[in-house]
Parts: sequence; structure tokens; C-alpha cells
Amino acid sequence: MPFSKTGGLADVVGALPKALAACGHDVVVLLPRYRVTKPGPVLPSIKSLTIPFSLGAPASGFRFAAVQDGEDTGGVRHYLIDCPEFFDRSGLYGENGEDYPDNAERFAAFSLAALELMKRSATPPDVIHCHDWQSSLVPLYLRTLYQRDPFFARSSVLLTIHNLGYQGVFPPAVLPRLSIDSRLYTIDGLEFYGKVNLLKGGILYSDFLNTVSPTYAREIQTKEFGHGLEGVMQKRSRRLTGILNGVDYEPWNPATDPLIPANYNPEDLAGKLICKKVLLGKMGVVDARLDRPVAGIISRFDKQKGFDLIAGAASELMAEDLYVVALGTGDPIYEQFFRGLAARYPERFLVKIAYDNVLAHQIEAGSDLFLMPSRYEPCGLNQMYSLKYGTVPVVRATGGLEDSVRDFDFNGEGGTGFKFVEYSAAALLGVLRRALAVYRQPEMWRRLMANGMQRDFSWTVSAAQYASIYEDLRREKAGVQMA
Repeated sequence: MPFSKTGGLADVVGALPKALAACGHDVVVLLPRYRVTKPGPVLPSIKSLTIPFSLGAPASGFRFAAVQDGEDTGGVRHYLIDCPEFFDRSGLYGENGEDYPDNAERFAAFSLAALELMKRSATPPDVIHCHDWQSSLVPLYLRTLYQRDPFFARSSVLLTIHNLGYQGVFPPAVLPRLSIDSRLYTIDGLEFYGKVNLLKGGILYSDFLNTVSPTYAREIQTKEFGHGLEGVMQKRSRRLTGILNGVDYEPWNPATDPLIPANYNPEDLAGKLICKKVLLGKMGVVDARLDRPVAGIISRFDKQKGFDLIAGAASELMAEDLYVVALGTGDPIYEQFFRGLAARYPERFLVKIAYDNVLAHQIEAGSDLFLMPSRYEPCGLNQMYSLKYGTVPVVRATGGLEDSVRDFDFNGEGGTGFKFVEYSAAALLGVLRRALAVYRQPEMWRRLMANGMQRDFSWTVSAAQYASIYEDLRREKAGVQMA
């Protein structure tokens, strides 16, 4: 289980290091110690880590953190930066739908603490692998505050962008509080429509960039998906690639999953019907019709996820002969939308507003279809979980959904799900009706399920692609030109 989690990033940071370690790489993971994170023993040698960081004083000052041992898991060492001033809070990034106002300072402190902790090691890292805007200051600090530090002379930075929509944008007044020279506040630097954009800094100052699917790597270079940074992404396109996220099949495998009522596999699907019956009962359905398909939704409730399309097609959707089971939290507007549908269709639209890992597994196992009508989706993991569980995904052809789901057609046997292109309620409704038509043909549906269950999205291939980038960066720092 992740130390802390709000989305798919936790799954990636939990699984990728293990896959790299299994290939023989020495991997260390550094994380903030949030309040929700189980405390570990403080390292005796690092009871007080000095962070060269000040709030208010632009040139000098310090903060202090302890370092907790997160133990070794799967051959990976984990260390937790314990700085209660910034991370001993109810939420990870904010509360009640609002970001913490000092998030820039929080993650600047984490970035500096991480660099200082690295310096306690006998060997400098070959590659520092950063994720999203929260660690985008690491490459910037390496080019400024630590530019003349010989310890990092051979260290490279890879920045993985999990979602370009979250950029870490703050007022310019934050710069001195982050120990950043105001001369970097230019159109070719951190300036972004009159504000400071930390992700932009990470993109500009990292040695290499990747996103979490090949299609998304192309999409973020366009105005539609670039969130204002498409020009920057185009500028760095030669140092950008897309690597589809993998799946950790240890927790996500219906044949062994301990969280579902009955296990099953492609050769014996009897357990899936049991899972469906238990799921509907758990969601409050009396006298459930097991011949009626169940469409599952597990998501952060956000406009990115296409819920405005479900809103636009709600009446027509519920006129179809199906159940919908939805699990998630997020934007209060969409939480209320789902509550409203549940009140209007209490026996058909079944909702739980929560983060519930056990129920997430049971929805994957007990559903027949899985809905992901995303406006954009950098990678997505649930569609890959769904394929493994014989739960046919219905997705919009964007980002990782385009890369991981093969569209079904009535004449072919290679499809694994159903895709639509146009971002509209009508297009969603049309593809869902196409899926329901196939569901009513049991033999064809079983073939479709089998196609998906046979797909392998394990981390082995993706980890090898990351390792190849690491090696190229290491060789480049050693003076060997990258191909």
C-alpha cells in the first residue's frame, strides 16, 4: 500500500521503483511524511536535517526536519522527510476543496530537504527522478543554489509529468520565500501570465522529460491539451517521450485478490457473477437483477473526468437497462451531482462519496463495464485494472485510454473495449449503447472479456524504458552523446 495517496501517482511511485529494483538498479524513494503516513523510526544519524530555506528573509535562514526510515519494500529503500511545520496537516495538498496557501513553500522545503539528504550519501545519484510540480524545484535548485556543488556534478534530472493540468502557479511575491533569484522571472523562465509557474521551471531545467503515455506526450504539445504550456513543451520536444504506466498485478489480480468476495480467472468466470451479486447487495440493491449490466465508475470527481458528459446524458443513460455504481471524491459540484442522481434513481444509480480501496476492488470485480469518458487522461490505471478483471472499459480515445484500449468491432476479435472520439454527451451515449448491444450477445461478450484479461500491462516493459533513459542520461553526463 502507498504511504499516502490521492490518485494514480501513488500507484506509480509504489510500483515503478520495485520493478527497477528487480532489474538490479539501486533505488531510493524520498517522500514527505504527511500526517496520514504511518510514522517510521527516526534515523539516528539524521535527527535534524538542515534545510537552507527561509520564509520572509530572501537571502538566509534555515528550517529543520528529521528523516524517518520508511523501511525497505521490494528491494527499495524509503525515507520520509518529517517537517511538521509543513506536512503535519489533515490533507496532502489542501482541505475542503481548497489548496493550502503555502504549498509553494511546503514543496520547496521538501525539495531542498531531499537534496540535502542525498548529500548524506557516500555516492551521488546518477539520476534524480522527480514527479509533477511538487518536486519541479529540484532541477531549478540544481541549476542555481547547487550549481557549484561538486556532489551533484554528474547527477541528471528526469521529470515525469503525470498531469499537465496541475502546474503549481503562485504570485510572483513567492520567489524570495523560495530562495529563487527574481531574475528568473521572465517569459523564458518561470513567468506564466503574470504569475510563477513551478512546473514550467521543472520542464525548462530538467535534463529529460516524460509523460505517462505516448499519446499524451503528443497531446500536450497542442493548444487543446497544453494548458498554456504547449509552446514550452514544443520547445523541449526533443527531450520528451511518453511511457505508458504499468500495473502492479500483485494487488490487482482477480485470481488472487483477497479483497473481492470470490476469485476468478479467464478459464473460470463463475466468481465474477458472485462478485456482482455481492457488490449490488453492498450498495443497497434489493432483489438485484444479475442479468442487468453494471457500469462501474471509480474516479476523482473532477471536470477532467468527463462527468459533465454523464450529466448531459443522465436521463437517457438511466433509461437504459443497467446499474451504475460510482465511487470517488473531489469537486463538491460533482459530489452533489452524483448524490442527486442517487436520490433520483435509488435502485439504479448507486453512489459512495469516499476513498475506499476495498470497495474499489469490488467494483472492478463486480462490474460488467467501466466508464471513463475523460476530457483528457494522461494515462489512467483503472481501465487497465478493468481489463484484468474482465470488466470491459468504455472510454474516450485520449491519452493513455487511447493507448491501452483496443476498440471492438463486430467483425473483429482483437478488441478489448469501446472508444469514442467526440467530446459530447451524444457520443458517450452512442458508444455505451454499442457496448450494451454486445453485452446482449453472451458469446461475443465473453470473447471480449477474454481479450482484455489476456493483455499484460505489467511494469516490466515500462521499467525497461525508464532504465534506458536513466542509462542515456548517465552516459551523457559522462561525456557520451545521447542518441
